[in-house]
Amino acid sequence: MAGRLSNVASRILGGNGIVSRSVASSLRLRSGMGLPVGKHIVPDKPLPVNDELIWDNGTAFPEPCIDRIADTVGKYEALAWMCGGLSFFASLGLLAWWNDKASKIPFTPKVYPCDNLRVELGGEP
Repeated sequence: MAGRLSNVASRILGGNGIVSRSVASSLRLRSGMGLPVGKHIVPDKPLPVNDELIWDNGTAFPEPCIDRIADTVGKYEALAWMCGGLSFFASLGLLAWWNDKASKIPFTPKVYPCDNLRVELGGEP
């Protein structure tokens, strides 16, 4: 039994040469998967004018690098959204600064025994 297992293991590890060559070739080709984004095409002629605005990763549908939101939102509407968002965060920060309890009492009040040492600290007995 042990002899058969070692024979199989030696064949798997390249005992007859076929397996070792196929493993080496498949590892050379990134385990048979190829490049992550398709073939890299080297340009042999001048690129079009706005070629950098299209993301073409080798799929059937190249997509634009810039989102197509520019047609639906005007510049004044975008300015209003930006100012509204910034004013919300500014008011949130102002509210947190105004309601900051840690800066008003920078330490924890100490609690003493016997009614917080009221008599010892000069209070009425």
